[in-house]
Amino acid sequence: MQPDVSFIIAAYNAEASIAQAIESALAQRDVSVEVVVVDDRSSDRTLEVASRFPTERVSVIALDRNRGPGGARNAGLEAAKGRWIAVLDSDDAVRPDRLRRMIDRAEQAGAEIAVDNLEVADEAAASRKPMFPTAILERLRELKLTDFIAASVMFEATFSFGYMKPVFERAFMARHGLCYDETLRIGEDYILLASALASGGRCVIEPYVGYLYRVRGDSISRVLELSHVEAMLKADAAFVRTYTLGPEAMAAQERRTQSLRQAASFLLLVQHLKARAPLKAMGTALRDPAALRHLSMPIAARFRRLTAWLQPAGGIAQSR
Repeated sequence: MQPDVSFIIAAYNAEASIAQAIESALAQRDVSVEVVVVDDRSSDRTLEVASRFPTERVSVIALDRNRGPGGARNAGLEAAKGRWIAVLDSDDAVRPDRLRRMIDRAEQAGAEIAVDNLEVADEAAASRKPMFPTAILERLRELKLTDFIAASVMFEATFSFGYMKPVFERAFMARHGLCYDETLRIGEDYILLASALASGGRCVIEPYVGYLYRVRGDSISRVLELSHVEAMLKADAAFVRTYTLGPEAMAAQERRTQSLRQAASFLLLVQHLKARAPLKAMGTALRDPAALRHLSMPIAARFRRLTAWLQPAGGIAQSR
């Protein structure tokens, strides 16, 4: 019998957390679930831990080479059999009623996509709190393409809907040939949801918390590289070529593109300063004066803001 939901868990060196992620997926109530774990050439015991679960409910795929977060999830998509596709990061967890709530809301609205609220568990601060105020999500009801792009503009104080973990109708993804961009190590989640919305998918919002998002103590700054932002710019350019955007969505996209370019200039400027190459730094600043404005606050603070923006888009950051 076809399961209601396929959970895809891409895992890389996640031996300490993978069991809890799998257990939370299997604990879903009132829906039938299969879990597809894709081990992306881990060097620890991730594959061994995942393989301990019953094979009739948990399929484990061991990749023969590291394909990155997008490639690992694509391998999971190819193996998934459920009517709905849910992505779960290997160090996160979900509440038992999450999928029932999301699927019910999507099916009642005739939507192909659903997102929900998240609980942020900050290890360093030992705190837990919802990411989005419930009242805001209740008022929105649906996530539109323009709002999604506008919330993904770097260096702007907006809610970042990129943190949300969508549930997709698998038939919709198949009809539109939707999959993850394997060239991206950061930003593959963003491009997939943006492409689904641009393909005409309706995305309803379940305002209550169903996903537990863990903020780890180790810094993501180790994966913050200029090459990542450059790859995101290329992916966004391909997105604009592929889909026809309305005026408001295109305006939001132009703001996002500009912000990515400024981020690239900022990272290049910092790279030159760290290398003690003042002439190269000056050249970068002359080409993009906005990079200098981003140095008006301490570099460490700017990096924290930049990494906070990039983190939701990254999923499992594998260059750590």
